Amino acid sequence: MSERKIHRRDVLKGALIGVAAVPVTAILGRAEAAAGPVDPNEPQAKSLGYVKDATKVDAKANPNFKPGQHCANCLQVPKGKETGAQVPCNIFAGRLVEANGWCKVWVKRP
Repeated sequence: MSERKIHRRDVLKGALIGVAAVPVTAILGRAEAAAGPVDPNEPQAKSLGYVKDATKVDAKANPNFKPGQHCANCLQVPKGKETGAQVPCNIFAGRLVEANGWCKVWVKRP
């Protein structure tokens, strides 16, 4: 069996490369997750009762829902981005939701 010394400098280089790779992979993973519109069948969307059409909200299951509430007039949509068929939502990490959609986190825009 051969004895090979591992130099301290090589170990430190490897550790630095590994530490530098962590934020890069986190950023890439976040960008990948942020791509595309929110699917109502995703676990987070289901838990928040997200629907693409607010007129189809089950009022019995969601007693806080009132007619006229939809994603385009929700506080969670960044100001100035509330126009269009799809709008970005802070709850879903900036991913697109239907402007006529609704979820349990809806808050009236002041």
